[in-house]
Amino acid sequence: MSEEQEHVKCLIIGSGPAGYTAAIYAARADLKPVLYTGMLAGGQLTQTTDVDNFPGYPKGIMGPEMMEDFRIQAERFGTDIRFGYVSSVDFSSMPHKVVVDESKTILADTVIISTGASAKWLGLDSEHKYNGFGVSACAVCDGFFFRGQDVAIVGAGDTAAEEATYLAKLCRKVYMLVRRDEFRASKAMVHRVQHTPNIEIVYNTETKEIVGNGQNVTGVRVWNNQTNEEKVLDVTGFFVAIGHTPNTGIFKGQINMDETGYIITHPDSTQTNIEGVFACGDAQDHIFRQAITAAGTGCMAALEAERYLAGKEHVITVE
Repeated sequence: MSEEQEHVKCLIIGSGPAGYTAAIYAARADLKPVLYTGMLAGGQLTQTTDVDNFPGYPKGIMGPEMMEDFRIQAERFGTDIRFGYVSSVDFSSMPHKVVVDESKTILADTVIISTGASAKWLGLDSEHKYNGFGVSACAVCDGFFFRGQDVAIVGAGDTAAEEATYLAKLCRKVYMLVRRDEFRASKAMVHRVQHTPNIEIVYNTETKEIVGNGQNVTGVRVWNNQTNEEKVLDVTGFFVAIGHTPNTGIFKGQINMDETGYIITHPDSTQTNIEGVFACGDAQDHIFRQAITAAGTGCMAALEAERYLAGKEHVITVE
């Protein structure tokens, strides 16, 4: 542990809609929150272009601009926002010990974890090049922009199947690219996909390259791993649905998580199994993964942290 220490009432780990919303509520409750942004200040939305489905922005807004609005609002109420990353934690005693940038120890009465999750990508250069310009990891977020167009989605699990059927309601045709000769999804989801007329399932197929004109996606080059045949599908949108990885590695062994690393919270709560530690946003939500739901749980975490501290301040000892 570092010799440099600081004691705070409320420490928020991670930014994005969950972290910034928690900061707004915590600051207004006079918890004087300190927020460390992580290495990607603003979270996943800073890598998103148009956001059209967040209430309060009737004309839509760019993801980075929206996160800047969140940051400004959090600072307006007194949140101490710092750029830095949490390198280790020790939740075995109170106050909780959190080491930042491997150099400073924060002693926190309450900790709100809002570290989010990262989409898994195929790792193609062209995928990175057209990310936000036809390539997306969220059909619910971006499907609207491809209304009446042909798109492709890669994945074989429940999420991929669900997003494919969602896209089918908006798009003219959906190519579903499945790497093997079978799905990993549940039978119910497979049945739904197979009985959606405008979804074409392409088995034994892998993505070789996202094709574009330098500005937008115009197609996807695919390869059949059984016949070695290559072809280009004419699509204007390419969706990746191969899963997400929660950014919770530093908490392993200290907080209860599911088998994939999502933090488990109490029912109808953001409280973890550790007293005074709360989790919100995509770090604990593997189902919805939307900015609006992340913000909602950020609000919950701050309110619960406030109530927790209030309870500690007003403990009545009975003789």
